[in-house]
Parts: sequence; C-alpha cells; structure tokens
Amino acid sequence: MAFDPWGANKITDYEHAFTEFGLSKFDNSKFPIDHYLFRRNLVIAHRDFAKVYDRIKSKKTFLQLTGIASSGDLHFGHKVDIDFFKTFKGLGAKGYFCVCDLDAYTSRPDKKIPTLSVAKEYAVKNVAHLIAFGFTEKEIYVQSRKGNRYYAFVFEISKKITSNMFEAVYGHKDLGKVSAVLLQLADIMHVQLPEYFGKNPSVTGIGLDQDPHAKITRDVAKKLPYDIETPSFVYFLHQSGLKEGSKMSSSEPATAIFLGDAPDAVKKKINRTFTGGRESLEEQKEKGGNPDVCKVYEFFKFHHPDDQYLLNLSKKCRAGKILCGECKGNCFKFINEFLSGHQKKYKDALPAAKKIVYG
Repeated sequence: MAFDPWGANKITDYEHAFTEFGLSKFDNSKFPIDHYLFRRNLVIAHRDFAKVYDRIKSKKTFLQLTGIASSGDLHFGHKVDIDFFKTFKGLGAKGYFCVCDLDAYTSRPDKKIPTLSVAKEYAVKNVAHLIAFGFTEKEIYVQSRKGNRYYAFVFEISKKITSNMFEAVYGHKDLGKVSAVLLQLADIMHVQLPEYFGKNPSVTGIGLDQDPHAKITRDVAKKLPYDIETPSFVYFLHQSGLKEGSKMSSSEPATAIFLGDAPDAVKKKINRTFTGGRESLEEQKEKGGNPDVCKVYEFFKFHHPDDQYLLNLSKKCRAGKILCGECKGNCFKFINEFLSGHQKKYKDALPAAKKIVYG
C-alpha cells in the first residue's frame, strides 16, 4: 500500500508503515510531552525525533516548519496542524508556518484551483485564521511572497532530485506536483540556512499520508552543499471526516466542520454525524454505546483540552448513561462556543492577512 499525499482517503492500516517504510513508533514514555495530543496517542510515529527531544529537554534551540496548502477553507482537521505548531512553539521551537499558495496552485487540478489568484484568495482566509489562533505576523509567510534566497534554494534542491528518484517515491512525474514538492522541501529545510536560523535539529508534524515528502526531504538534505541537520518528522493521526472512511476534506464539505461555519451549519452536520450508538434507545441504555467508532467522541478526542472530560464521556457512553442526542448537543455547544470567539478574531485579522498575502 502506497501513501498518496494528495489523496482524500483515510489511512486505516498503520502497521505496514513501520514494517515497510521504516517509521519508528512514537513512544510516549520515551518522549513524554505534556500535551493532550501526545497523551491521547494521537502521535503514532516519527523519523529521528530523539535529537529534537534532546534539545527540548536541554532547552536548546530547535526549529520547526509546518504548512498548509491554500487550496480551500480551513476546517478542524487543519486545526490539528496548528495545534502541533503551537505545542512545539511552547516547547521552545523557532520557525515559521507556511501558507502554500504556489503549492496549492501547481498541485491541485484546475477545477479546484484554476488560477493563482484563487489560491491567494484562500491564502488570505488561511492567514487570517492563523492570526486568530494567536500567530504573530512574523511567524507566517506565503510562498509567493518569500524572498530571493528561498527561491534560489528551490532551484538548488531541484538539481538533487532525479526523474527516477521522484517516480520511485511518488509513482508518477506530474510536473505540477514536482513543482509543489520542490517548494515543500525548500520550506522544510530553508530554516537551517545561515540567512535564517542556521543549523539546528528541526521537526515537522505531518499526517502519515505525507510520509513520501518526509522521505525525499531527508534524502535530499544529505546531498545539499550545506551543513544542515537531516530534518525530523512526527506523524499524527488524521481526524476522521464526519462520514465513514474519509478524512476531513475541503473538497468534500459534508465531511468537515469548517472554521467559518455558521451555527446552523455546524448543528446540521453534527446531527448527521455517524456515532457508536445502538439501534434503539432501550438497547443503548442496556448495552451502552461504542465511543471507539463514534465521530462525535473523536471530535472531542482531537479538540477538547480536558482529559478528564474525555475519560468521563467514554465511561458514560459505554455504560449507556449518555445518549447520542445529548452527546451531539454537547459537541455542538463546544464547537459553537469556540467558533463564536474565533470568527470575531478572524474578521479583525483580515486586513493584516491581506497585507501578508499581497504586500
């Protein structure tokens, strides 16, 4: 089974990632990071994270680079990327959050992103959301606005990737996606150039389906004429879409709760969400529900900050002491309380976001 970094299907078979692709299982006892994303085992694998963790323990400099392609509106699945960036920042990481407008344009079909202008329009919205999450303007950059040194580095990287090498990793040679990969490699590695932060261990948080990018980044890093650390990666689980068998996807609005959704849209989506409930109220009260397959419970698992709340919810669900309707109502209330404040900050951030994207 190959990973498709541009696909929309949810990965359910993780074991072959360790046996076939050489990822290491993330051991929370070895890397005890005090954040619920780690405590809840939402981080499942890594490549070479030990050297980053050593810097965290010793309170020495380490770097991070994370990004999102501006190919659609942000949803709660994207929020996981944002939460990881904020977590590592809190642990002392220096770095940037990239809004990838060029990547979005070159790697997505014309029916989705027909022009670079469309990618930039999405970029404005994405940047405004980042500012609403508390990012400073200095922490955010848009690919098309990056400086000359960055673009020179993209071309330097291009000479280190052969046609056969690219096809071996991705299974094709789509020229738009080739361009996108060169940009992504530059994003991840440029933070170590002398003109930026200099040589230091770096980490990028990604979903398991993005591993092809990690592998080719680590290969190319060893071929560049610079003294840089081979980048490290941690892999987190994707939050499921609201329907079975998919990730939250901007391309399929019914699968996702978007950060710009109105309360009535959120309520409608949550009410239609797949749960682990029984066929009847009587049966659920008698036998309990199954939070392991419930998308509402999963939403709380990825976003509710209180571990005890999650534990109590699981116990009540399994014991039949909370029904799906009540749980959905609590989830809607939790989401709406967050979005009401976030959306006001988003609106206030739009002028600054436009300046970052357009100059």
